[in-house]
Amino acid sequence: MSVTAIVGAQWGDEGKGRVVDYLAQSADMVIRFQGGDNAGHTVVNHFGTFKLHLVPSGIFNPNTVNLIGTGTVVNPDSLLEEISAVEAAGVSTENLFISNRAQMVMPYHRMLDGLQESARAEKKIGTTKRGIGPAYADKGARRGVRLGDLLHPDWLKMRLRPALENANREITHFGGDALSFDDLFDRCMAWRDALAHRIVDAVPLVRDAYRGGKAILLEGQLGVMRDLDWGIYPYVTSSNPTASFAPSGAGLPPQAIDRVFGVVKAYSTAVGAGPFPTELFDASGEFLREKGNEYGATTGRPRRCGWFDGVAIGFAAYLNGFTGLAITKLDVLDGLSELKLCTHYRLPDGTLIDYVPDTSILETVEPVYETWQGWDEPTTNVRHWDDLPENAKKYLKRIEELAGVPLAFVSVGAEREAMIVL
Repeated sequence: MSVTAIVGAQWGDEGKGRVVDYLAQSADMVIRFQGGDNAGHTVVNHFGTFKLHLVPSGIFNPNTVNLIGTGTVVNPDSLLEEISAVEAAGVSTENLFISNRAQMVMPYHRMLDGLQESARAEKKIGTTKRGIGPAYADKGARRGVRLGDLLHPDWLKMRLRPALENANREITHFGGDALSFDDLFDRCMAWRDALAHRIVDAVPLVRDAYRGGKAILLEGQLGVMRDLDWGIYPYVTSSNPTASFAPSGAGLPPQAIDRVFGVVKAYSTAVGAGPFPTELFDASGEFLREKGNEYGATTGRPRRCGWFDGVAIGFAAYLNGFTGLAITKLDVLDGLSELKLCTHYRLPDGTLIDYVPDTSILETVEPVYETWQGWDEPTTNVRHWDDLPENAKKYLKRIEELAGVPLAFVSVGAEREAMIVL
C-alpha cells in the first residue's frame, strides 16, 4: 500500500504535473487535494502538451481514477473547457470524478476577485483574478455553494440566494453590476446536466481504494511559499498546498501518507507579488526565463527568475516532511559557466539565518550565495545518474544537502521519459 503526496517546494510552477504524470503510470488513483484553476500543471507525453488546471495529472493513464478532491474550488466552466481539450486529444475522461463536497467558483467570485484586486491599487497581491480567494472566503464564512448542491435544486436555491445577495452588495460597492439570480440558477442547471455523472461522494471512493491497498497519488497546486499559513502572507494562495493538508483535502486519515516528494526546480521562479530573495534582474535572469520558458501556464505572465534558494528548500522540507526530492529543469542550466546557491539570508543587522522569516522581515533580507561551476555538456538526453556531468552531480548533491532529503528524481526535459530515477 502506498499513498504519496506530491508537493511544491518553492513558489509554485515547480513541475509537479510532469512528476505526477510520470508516477501515475503505476498509480490506481490521483487526487487533486486543494486549489483551483489559478495555477496550471504542464504535462508533455505522447498525447501532446497539456496545461492542466483542475483535471488531475493522472488523466492520461486509462487505468487511473482521477478525483478533484474536497479541498479544491472548482469553476465548472473552466473544468468543462479543460475536459473538452483533453478529450479532443483522444484522452478518455471516463475515470474523472469530482467530490460533491468541493466548493464551486461562481461568476460573482471572479468578478469580486478582479474588483478587489483593482481596489488595492499599488498594494496588489498578484491574484490571477480567477475567483479563488473569494470562493475560499465564502467557504470559510459558510456561505459557499458546493458541487453536490447541483444535484439538489431546492437545496441549491436555498444556498445560492443569500450567497448571491451578499456578493451583489460587494460587487455594487466596488462599482460593478449586480448579477441575476434566475440567470445564475439557469447556469447552475446547465452545469448539473454536464457534470452530474462525475459528481460523487468521495468518502467511499477514497476509503475503499485506501483500504484496498491501492497506490494513491495526492497532487498539490502551487508551493509552500504560497501556503496560506506558512507562505509569504498576504502574497499567498487561499488554501494550504502543504503535505499536512493533503489527506484532509483528499479524504484520507493523516497517517495514510507514507511518502512525500517535494518538487523543486534547479533554480527559483515565482509569479505574482511578494518577497523573492534570490530574484535576478540581469542577463542570467533573462537566460533562465527564456530558456526555461518561464511564463505562467494559467496567465501567461512572465515568471520572476532567480538562483536556487537553499533556505526555502530547507524550510519546505521541514514543514512537509519530505521523504524524497524531485528536481526539475536541470537541463535549463546547461551552458552556464557559473551557478549560485543561496545558503543563508542576511538580516539588515548582519545576522545570518537559515530559515524563512515572516514576510515583513523577508522583504529586508539579502541572500548569501555559494558559487558553483557550471557545465557545458547537454543533459537533455541523459537517463542515468552516472552519465550526468560531474559538476551537475555536485550541484544536485549540494541541493540534497541543503534540503536534508535524498534525491529521488531528476528531470532533464518536459517529456515523460526525460527522468532520471535514483
